[in-house]
Amino acid sequence: MKLFVSEGNPHCLKVLASLEVTGVKCDVQYVNHEEKVVPFLSRPALPALLLPSGTHLFSSNAICRYLFEVSGQDSSELCSQWLEWEATELQPPLLQALHMAVVQGKGSEVSKVLQGPLNYLEQSLSKRNMPYLTGEAVSLADVVLWAALYPVLSDSSLALGEHKAVKTWFDRGAVMSAFQSAAQKVLQGKGLQGMKSYMQRQPAPQSSRDTQPCNSSPAEAEESERVVSEEEMEAATLTWSKGLSTCPLVTDRQHPILPQEGKRNLLVTSALPYVNNVPHLGNIIGCVLSTDVFARYGRMRGWNVLFVCGTDEYGTATENKAREEGLTPQQICDKYHAIHSNIYKWFQIDFDFFGRTTTEKQTEIAQNIFWRLHKHDFLVEDTVEQLRCDNCQRFLADRFVEGICPNCNYPEARGDQCDKCGRLINAVELREPQCKVCRQTPSIRSSKHLFLDLPKLESQLEQWLDKSTSTGDWTANAKQITRSWLRDGLKPRCITRDLKWGTPVPHPDFKEKVFYVWFDAPVGYLSITANYTDQWEKWWKNPQQVELYNFMAKDNVPFHSVVFPCSLLGAQDNYTMVNHLVATEYLNYEDTKFSKSRGVGVFGDMAQDTGIPSDVWRFYLLYVRPEGQDSAFSWADMATKNNSELLNNLGNFINRAGMFVTKFFDGCVPAMELQQEDKRLLALVGWELQQYIQLMDKVKIRDALKHILNISRHGNQYIQLNEPWKKIKGGDAEMQRAGTVTGLSVNISCLLSVMLLPYMPTVSQTIRDQLNGPQSCINTMLQGTGSFVCSLNPGHRIGTVSPLFQKLEVDQIEALKKKFGGQQMTAQSTAASTQAAAVPAPAAAAAEVATGNTADPEKAKQLTQAVAEQGEKVRALKAQKAEKAAITAEVAKLLDLKKQLALAEGKSPEPAPQKGKKK
Repeated sequence: MKLFVSEGNPHCLKVLASLEVTGVKCDVQYVNHEEKVVPFLSRPALPALLLPSGTHLFSSNAICRYLFEVSGQDSSELCSQWLEWEATELQPPLLQALHMAVVQGKGSEVSKVLQGPLNYLEQSLSKRNMPYLTGEAVSLADVVLWAALYPVLSDSSLALGEHKAVKTWFDRGAVMSAFQSAAQKVLQGKGLQGMKSYMQRQPAPQSSRDTQPCNSSPAEAEESERVVSEEEMEAATLTWSKGLSTCPLVTDRQHPILPQEGKRNLLVTSALPYVNNVPHLGNIIGCVLSTDVFARYGRMRGWNVLFVCGTDEYGTATENKAREEGLTPQQICDKYHAIHSNIYKWFQIDFDFFGRTTTEKQTEIAQNIFWRLHKHDFLVEDTVEQLRCDNCQRFLADRFVEGICPNCNYPEARGDQCDKCGRLINAVELREPQCKVCRQTPSIRSSKHLFLDLPKLESQLEQWLDKSTSTGDWTANAKQITRSWLRDGLKPRCITRDLKWGTPVPHPDFKEKVFYVWFDAPVGYLSITANYTDQWEKWWKNPQQVELYNFMAKDNVPFHSVVFPCSLLGAQDNYTMVNHLVATEYLNYEDTKFSKSRGVGVFGDMAQDTGIPSDVWRFYLLYVRPEGQDSAFSWADMATKNNSELLNNLGNFINRAGMFVTKFFDGCVPAMELQQEDKRLLALVGWELQQYIQLMDKVKIRDALKHILNISRHGNQYIQLNEPWKKIKGGDAEMQRAGTVTGLSVNISCLLSVMLLPYMPTVSQTIRDQLNGPQSCINTMLQGTGSFVCSLNPGHRIGTVSPLFQKLEVDQIEALKKKFGGQQMTAQSTAASTQAAAVPAPAAAAAEVATGNTADPEKAKQLTQAVAEQGEKVRALKAQKAEKAAITAEVAKLLDLKKQLALAEGKSPEPAPQKGKKK
């Protein structure tokens, strides 16, 4: 790596301090302020970091974040929030303050400019009562903010007021050798005057936003405040004038898609959804939807993309579902595979192939990997103690056992892994285990099994991981979870199970067993590809030509970063291994979890019944995509985002631009004569496009979406400021101005249609249809680092313009919230309870005699599930030490459900015996 910096540049202070703090090895080259280090930028951009891949980073905060990540120090969500605050809230007034102090000699006025951000920082530090911004140790946020504020806080001549907490925090950093060294290199011991040469070359910053609170969300920050240089404007104008390129159009895909020489070949997979359940919104955003957005984007970039997925169909979960519904496992798989396919089709998930794991190819490839592992001596035999439910008369798969975690005491740990502490668990280690099907306590039995010898593969795995995580785009949580597994040392992992429904183990000593689902399921990626094309090995045994992206939720990470890679490494067959592992956090529903049995949350088969278009669902799920931390679906927030961002921002701008063309210019794009204001808008839009591409390239899907919305905000402000509806009624010059504003706006709309395509494919196509936009605009706009060109030339005739979005009304949202909030079951339970209480005892007895206590198996099955769910809820409340009244209320519901269950089973609902507290 090579880091380019210049003396006197305050932004270089951050990166040099980060370099010192992290200890990352990197060549540092000092250049003058005017040197253009980044070849594709028309203006100098320092600092800049040249990566081994040839890519340049030229945002100081991005460079600092990269250095911390390379050193193994991932930033927390709180740290990221501080960095956003620094970039959007602190930097504008800080640059103004530096300009005033250094260039204008108005040091006495600096305190007025910086009072807002310093007050906010003071309040935050005082309120948190922590020595550093994110906790007890120095973080990336501390380094960035220390370096940013160093020039002003270290100058005693600037009277910045009393900020005791800020001063104490700053002094902790000022004494660190890393800061003293970085400050000496950049400021040369001259303080503020050390920046004079640099500051004199910078354009005068605009006034900071006095009316906007310093703690406003970065998403709401006014990007129009960004300073745009003359060079940027001229470069943007030159790009605009080039028009659409003559490069080959994006054509329909020709199947089978195979790797191509000279192209970037991307094999993109989404975690295989379990076939036995209907996916809820969290499943959809965590896997298939995120993958679909990136695959669509990759195709638009001209990459050769193959997107495969399918249903994971083997295992205990399928056997249980079959038993519940009175079907065979294969019938269950056929039924739910079709349900999944229909749901994903409605959500417009554009798979190249959507397959399944119950195929001959799955058996063939899984058994081949097994025999290769056996041949290379990476399998070991051992006798395992397993949990067996005598009531259900079978061994229990890990995920069908639940109990108290032996490591952190979490009361709902699964038999394979604890969701709270993330550690692996053997089911027999759980305290107070329960069968999740019948809630009985299982017994321990012995059985002989085969294990993958992970300790023997550990050194190979670590070598591969070092390379993959340093060169690929692994999300922070994926790296963290993987490191936690390796930190404790790997242990042999069982790969066989005592089940019937699964891929048979071909070894004669284990012929009654099947492969454990987490050995077997990831092989599904290969077998699904093999069912797509008999040339599947060109993708899966071609690591030199193919990049593999895996998308999943965080609970699936260890099996994709440790277990499956060890299987492939041990097989020694030149397999393509994951280069980029993209994991989301969890999406919750309102303030609780999704639960099909309780009627809580929106599931894939229900979304289409709401009357809300799938594109709006896609937009909102991607807007709240849990990229850095858990997030929650909220009906109220969905309505707000639809009405503010889609209707009033994006839709309003695109509709106005098109209507002006139709109304004022007879449906033809008018001539455009660009003024300085128009060139500035071109530069702003071009910058947003470049940010979008940089983020999408790194699979920052949620963050990239914000730049689309920023562009339409710029457009709305531009239209509002220029008022073409008034100017069209004026003289020739004003009419010409109205034409320029309209023409430029409708071209921005065309750009927005391109950027929206991965997120909202139907809306994207509708915009292009309304504008008669040429197909070649897709290729041109996303070339290289992004090119905002004139795609609708003067004289171009547009189509019929109509509104893109509809308002979501309050009563509509309230009705949907009630419908999916589990209200029906609560209401029924309450009604039943009230009715039971109103019946006198003799009447109740008479009713029992009259009905003959007839059993209702179907109702009993539903109530069994409801009792289990309610029991879980009660245990969770107790574990959380909730209020006694809350626990009592839920226990009452549980007892009532048990009474109903007894009646449905044809039994007499006797009162539960009172138990004394254990001493």
